[in-house]
Amino acid sequence: MITFIIAFLLLIMGYVLYGAFVDRVFGADPQRTTPCYTKKDGVDYLEMPTWKVFLIQFLNIAGTGPIFGAIQGILFGPAAYFWIILGCIFGGAVHDYMSGMLSIRKGGASLPELVGDELGNRARITMRVLSLILMILVGAVFATTPAGLLSNMIGGESLLGEKTFWIIAIFAYYIIATLMPIDKLIGKIYPVFGVALLIMAIGVGTGIFLNPGEMPEITDAFSNHHPTSAIPLFPGICITIACGAVSGFHATQSPMMARCLKNEKYGRPIFYGAMITEGIVALIWAAAAIKFADTFDVSKFGMEASAAPYEKLWAIMTNGGESSVNPAILVNSICQSWLGTVGAILAVLGVVAAPITSGDTAFRSARLIAADFMHYKQNKIYKRLLLSVPIFIISGILMFVKFDVLWRYFAWFNQSLSVFTLWTITVWLAKEKKLYYISMIPALWMTMVCSSYILVAPEGFQLLPAISYTIGGLCTIASIAVFYNWKRKYDKKCE
Repeated sequence: MITFIIAFLLLIMGYVLYGAFVDRVFGADPQRTTPCYTKKDGVDYLEMPTWKVFLIQFLNIAGTGPIFGAIQGILFGPAAYFWIILGCIFGGAVHDYMSGMLSIRKGGASLPELVGDELGNRARITMRVLSLILMILVGAVFATTPAGLLSNMIGGESLLGEKTFWIIAIFAYYIIATLMPIDKLIGKIYPVFGVALLIMAIGVGTGIFLNPGEMPEITDAFSNHHPTSAIPLFPGICITIACGAVSGFHATQSPMMARCLKNEKYGRPIFYGAMITEGIVALIWAAAAIKFADTFDVSKFGMEASAAPYEKLWAIMTNGGESSVNPAILVNSICQSWLGTVGAILAVLGVVAAPITSGDTAFRSARLIAADFMHYKQNKIYKRLLLSVPIFIISGILMFVKFDVLWRYFAWFNQSLSVFTLWTITVWLAKEKKLYYISMIPALWMTMVCSSYILVAPEGFQLLPAISYTIGGLCTIASIAVFYNWKRKYDKKCE
């Protein structure tokens, strides 16, 4: 419990102190006119109330990520707390804030265009492809997940108990949300879901203090407690917990709100603040999961009451090993047990509505990314349809791919995107003669994470950890060498 309280306070302090420092480094200018006024089109570029922009940004980047990712991440042990705190304050929040503010400075440009401006046309083309792939993967993943949950909750032989029905219904909503002006649908329902997600987190956070059970402290953080994972603690935990720490997907979402922000002075609470809020949600769910599991009756799974809480947690999510891991089972159990009827309703919003609200903005981002690099205006609905239809067709095909395969590649693509974004920010800061170390250090860390993970992971090359770390380290050293070689040439050219 002591570790949880300290971690919570550190996240708050991170926003107050380091968030203010990052804001000063960037140099937010309240006098500068933002894109919602200079490029107003009534569809994607339009001013919105700051509180609404915050809730939309929070739900855009959150979804079920800080819930499902944190629950699976705590299986590795209290090291999850370390990663959420350090990753969120010094990595994820910097990543989200800088990508959002840089988009504002560049007229609301999407991520591939930001990357291309700083890293060159080859990187721009690469990011266009990677971003579109990630957005389509997100759309596919976050249509099948809630569809499966809804069919399981309703059950029976009726149409409403069929997964296919819900996939079609959710996909139809995605099409409408992608094509409509942002303030007509997303701007109205997202704040409601965002508030619900926050209320659920507050209720579960309160339950941590009111309900019985032991929680591991930070002294147990230096070993891998995962009952089944073949992936080492590092980099496994950094890939598993993405949305609560560092997530490349966020940089595809920040430009969407950069087009609606009325003043640069709100950048810190919107971009940095939303990420810290997500980190707090992840921290709460990680702690709640392990505490709930500690007192859970696992005798029905044939397990002893003295079993480690990590083993109990795994048993709950797999229904005693009878199914693939499903964190939604635990979320539903915690909400009903700790929050009662209200909790059950919030659980539905948390595990069903949240992924849907990530899926629709993913498709919207895909449309905007395609529109940016094609220089194709989106003020007419038929123009939005021309770009959206191919995206929906590809995503519809991907929905027939096995879910766990989709998810694993989505996770790696997601974190790889953050590497490009963090190096983009570093180059921009260096060009502006600003303190580029604030993004370079997390850029190096995520370079090591992504390169070593794909080498050691079951869905990757399955190399031995020592070999993976060595190659990953060489990739990291090479990236910093390339950066300083570029910086030397750039500085010389500017003399």
